[in-house]
Order: sequence, then C-alpha cells, then structure tokens
Amino acid sequence: MGLPEVLERIAAACQRAGRNPGEVRLVAVTKGRTPEEIREKVLCYGDFPLGESRVQEALKKMEALRAEWHLVGHLQRNKAKFAPRFALIHSLDSLRLAEALEGVGAKAGLRLRVLVEVNLGREPQKHGVLEEELPELLARVREMGHLEVLGLMTVPPVGPEGVVRPIFKRLSELADRYGLRERSMGMSDDYEWAVEEGATLVRIGRALFVD
Repeated sequence: MGLPEVLERIAAACQRAGRNPGEVRLVAVTKGRTPEEIREKVLCYGDFPLGESRVQEALKKMEALRAEWHLVGHLQRNKAKFAPRFALIHSLDSLRLAEALEGVGAKAGLRLRVLVEVNLGREPQKHGVLEEELPELLARVREMGHLEVLGLMTVPPVGPEGVVRPIFKRLSELADRYGLRERSMGMSDDYEWAVEEGATLVRIGRALFVD
C-alpha cells in the first residue's frame, strides 16, 4: 500500500466524518524495520513521528535517525528512565508506572507527555486500565507535577467492524468526558474506522512497508 495511499485513505475517512485531515497524525510504527527501510518508506515523504514498541529497539534506531519518537508499546517500570528520549508515551497503564515516570521527570527537570492506555475490550492478555479504573488514575496523575496527560490510547480486540468500531467510539467519548484532546487508536487493519470515530493519532506499521 505505502504511505501516500494511507494518507489518502485517512483524508477520505475524515471527509466521510466531516473532519479536517489536519486533525489526524500518522505515527509510523517501525518495529522490525531497518533505518534504510524507514528512510525509504516513511521519512522521504516528510517528518512523520516514528513509533516503537520496545525501548531497546528504539534506542538503537535513534542513533541513526533524527525524528520525533513515540513509545507505543508497553513500558516496563525498569525502563522508565528512558522515557525522556520519547516525545510521547502512548502506554501509561498503571499508577505504579505513573509514579516511576513522575520520579524520572522530576530528576530530569522535565514534564513527560503521556497517554493513558485503556483496555476497553477487557482482554486479560492486554495492558491498560479498565474503564472503571480510569477516573482514579487520571485524578492521581493530574496531581503529579512532571507528567502531562494529553489523551487516551486503546488497542481493540481483533474482529469485524461491529466489534472494533464501538471500542473506538467509546474511547472518544471518554476523552471528551475528561477533556483530553488526543485519541491514539487505529492500526493497519482498522485505522479508517478509528479516524471516523475521532482518532487524532493512528499507529500504522505494516501498511506503510508492504508494496
């Protein structure tokens, strides 16, 4: 497919939903891709944010590529010290991780930007807070002086539109309820539904690299 076609599809989804395409940012997920592939398939088209699932893989690529880096996968507390290397952490999923990040931010004299991951599909194998746990976590994090919550993130269950779209709709409703601008949702198989339901960040990997 490639990045130009993905952008066209995002724009078309925005048009269907009556949205401005400028409201949606594409985060290119580069897991398993070499710096050469990333330059050829992504960065030659512009300065798109790059997303990585694992801290160690991101750190290696940061040496070769100047870009805005996002961490889109689970962050272990023992890796929290690397958080300042990322422009945005998409996966704050517990109070204990928030406390670890607050300590890192305080030590570095930085305010770290984060999204809270919500497990709306209630899948036990996935990370993220449950919907009923979200109010308390947001309240606690908003008391921390070195974390800035910009929005919410979710990974829906694998399934048809009737399963996935309501998850995206619910995340947007929650973001609205708590006054949060960013909604990180949608990947290669479902990003058009996510955009139609209010995504501001879509995390796309495979569709960018498959010819």
